[in-house]
Amino acid sequence: MQRVSVDIGGTFTDCFLVWGDDYVSAKALTTHQNLALGFNAALGQAFEEVGVSLEEVMREVDSVRYATTLGTNALIERRGPAVGLITTAGFESSIPLSRGRGYGEGLSDRYRKDLPMAERPAPIVPIPMIAGVRERMSERGEVIMTLDEDDVRAQVRTLVDRGAQAFVVSLVNSVVNPAHELRVEELIRSEYPEHMLGSAPIILAHLVAGRKGEYARTSSAILDAFLHKAMYLGLSTLELNLRENGHERPMQVVHNSGGMAQLNSTDALQTIHSGPVAGIGASEHLAAETDLGNIVCSDMGGTSFDIGLVVEGGVKFYDFNPVIDRWMVNIPMVHLVTLGAGGGSIARYDRLRRTVAVGPESAGSDPGPACYDKGGREATVTDADLLLGYLEPDNYAGGRIALSEKRAAAMFKRNVAKPLGIDEIAAAKLVKQKIDHDMANGIAQELRARGYEPRQFTLLAYGGNGALHACGIANAIGIEKVLVPPFSSIFSAVGAGNMDQLHIHERSLYLQIYDSVTRALLDDFDAFNAIVEGLEARGRADLQRQGYADGDIEHRLELDMRYGNQLAQTAVVVGRNRITSSAELLELIELFGRDYGKRFGEGSQAPEAGIRVNTIRVASYVRTPKLQFKKVLPAADRLRPAPEPVERRACHFVDHDGPVETGFYRLEDLEPAMLVTGPAVVVSESMTFLVEPGWRLAIGDYGAGWLERVDTNSGERP
Repeated sequence: MQRVSVDIGGTFTDCFLVWGDDYVSAKALTTHQNLALGFNAALGQAFEEVGVSLEEVMREVDSVRYATTLGTNALIERRGPAVGLITTAGFESSIPLSRGRGYGEGLSDRYRKDLPMAERPAPIVPIPMIAGVRERMSERGEVIMTLDEDDVRAQVRTLVDRGAQAFVVSLVNSVVNPAHELRVEELIRSEYPEHMLGSAPIILAHLVAGRKGEYARTSSAILDAFLHKAMYLGLSTLELNLRENGHERPMQVVHNSGGMAQLNSTDALQTIHSGPVAGIGASEHLAAETDLGNIVCSDMGGTSFDIGLVVEGGVKFYDFNPVIDRWMVNIPMVHLVTLGAGGGSIARYDRLRRTVAVGPESAGSDPGPACYDKGGREATVTDADLLLGYLEPDNYAGGRIALSEKRAAAMFKRNVAKPLGIDEIAAAKLVKQKIDHDMANGIAQELRARGYEPRQFTLLAYGGNGALHACGIANAIGIEKVLVPPFSSIFSAVGAGNMDQLHIHERSLYLQIYDSVTRALLDDFDAFNAIVEGLEARGRADLQRQGYADGDIEHRLELDMRYGNQLAQTAVVVGRNRITSSAELLELIELFGRDYGKRFGEGSQAPEAGIRVNTIRVASYVRTPKLQFKKVLPAADRLRPAPEPVERRACHFVDHDGPVETGFYRLEDLEPAMLVTGPAVVVSESMTFLVEPGWRLAIGDYGAGWLERVDTNSGERP
């Protein structure tokens, strides 16, 4: 296997190179002005370690997989074309009204509740750029009013005169019958062919989002149109960069649905949050191979902290209506929660509460934390970790970034310690405690909102700062076991390299599979299977267009199910792709009840309210070769003490008043199954393990680490 995968974050660009039996990880600072520069820098480190040239790597690798923040950056900067929206007459105000909640979506709870100061985001499509056309479909897809084609032509001309550079067509109930949307596209192209308007994109809402919900579906299409140009130009530039270096195969782009596809089969909206989703995909693969059971994924990078769940039993967690930036959308996105908590999170004095506050603002990669000595004037979490003794100033990031302890201390003294009336070390402890508790609270809220308790889960800690703060998070939340996965500092890039070719298509509907009033089960299996078959056909066409043979294509059926009109909805992975009998339907109902009981407690199932399917979803995919993680966990019968540390230094810990003598180890000196008892610090080129007092670390293969809580009096597990 020869493969390159890359994940661009707000601070670092992570690269993972698989070259035969060699697995190489590399990091470089993200170059926001030209993402290809950071990619080339990271890849350069990787191929130098393997001992081959860039041209040879690019010529021989079977694929380059790319998770990008281009779309996120474009939204933040509001870089995009003027978008014109064509909708059903009478529904022109759906987007401006935004369900009466647009002022708060995408904001923290604190600002969402501040109604007097509420401000809506600047609209991507202002009211003058919204046009209504005369037509109407019923909720069953029946034509109530025939499309007025002359009206369409007139409205399109008006939008063009007002400067429209991209079109969104979102008509009511088009997910049931898209005939009118398709005809509007034909009319636009007939009025303004490409030689007149150029490559103005025309986005049909029913192709972007297959579920009902006019506002969220239209928002999805608007964002897709707005990001189309930036994504096309940015990704095309990246693909050109690959071509110039000898890579002739199509570039693969990671999707937030949990898979990847070629650039020509990727919508702009599908790339948002693709990096964190790749990490969740890698976590799912690791959990399946190592029998970890339930895991909570935590990715702590330089800018953010991402949380995801992987649960036994085939339960899939999607955001049904995720919020991207300030807009609710309606696409199948793997569920994740993002907090403004990372190594670059800025620490400051909170005058109102007279304590320390951390994040969500970040110092990013330029200028970065104060200790980077690049002009940063804010105290950050990384500065706190340095002051507490966990980081080696001359050996950070493999020695490529020299840290200035003096600069970190000066910024901490000015911005945090002096206003609090304490010294820099005490202030750094407060920052460490605050950031760990913020991340732990985020995990606890996510788990308990879905009916789980933290003790039922193993914490999977990855990202550049995951191993450094894992024990602190686990202490705050009460988790007993933590796994730092192999290549944890670039684990999302590893996940990008392990993804399958995948396309997801879904259909929104109201399907009562058990009617509690008549006590009747669904019996029209042909209609149900016809919908599934249609979704499979769309996925098959997507993959065939990318050159995959029909025999390599597989399909996975998922149903969004609920009891009656409950809000709690569960995505159930069905073990078969067709339902042909009442016995098979009862198996599905039993599976749903079992998953529901695990989440909300056995006995909470409510079949007396009826059982509904709200969405039919088909994932069409082609399996690709994957890395094997079966030997990651250290064998319990082989555990043995690690040798003496290379040095001992004083470190400071939250629950200890004074400095604590701490052993420092080099990861390359430790063999699998060796045990390191805290307090200890294990340093590698790309990350730092912090083994806090009361914990021990067992080394696994590929730099993995198994952290367990121990009894500090006896040194044994409780």
